[in-house]
Amino acid sequence: MVTAGLGIEQLLEEFKLQFDDYQGIMVKALADRLAEAFTELIHLQVRKTFWGYVPDENLTLDELLLEKYSGIRPAHGYPACPDHSEKEILFNFLDPDKKTGIHLSESYSMMPAASVSGLIFAHPKSRYFFVGNISEDQVRDYAKRKGMPVALVESLLASNLNYK
Repeated sequence: MVTAGLGIEQLLEEFKLQFDDYQGIMVKALADRLAEAFTELIHLQVRKTFWGYVPDENLTLDELLLEKYSGIRPAHGYPACPDHSEKEILFNFLDPDKKTGIHLSESYSMMPAASVSGLIFAHPKSRYFFVGNISEDQVRDYAKRKGMPVALVESLLASNLNYK
């Protein structure tokens, strides 16, 4: 879990008071890109140093962009992990608010907005995948296992439902 958005709210407020939407957009975009870049750097360090499962990895920029590295780094809310509410488990375990200033909103958005979290899987055969359509019986089962109302699970996984 990383952020590049600590303290930008004050800067964004100043730009808002100056009616300078452009600078605000640029600050947000830069913070988002820095958070993503930092996440990629951490993933590189995990592969080469921290876990060290590919210590001699020497990929070109093109190979990195094409994700030719070993392992994957899926994130909650993306196709492999569409349920944003699962971030709550990660937040309870890591306590990032105390350690990094990142907190979770009621709708499971990370704040500051320029924050990124993910899960790292090192196995060389790990591949990104998409959770496909989910049927009503699967939603009921998932809701039961999570201890959540079916309607809430349906709202969390709305784009994956194969029923109305």
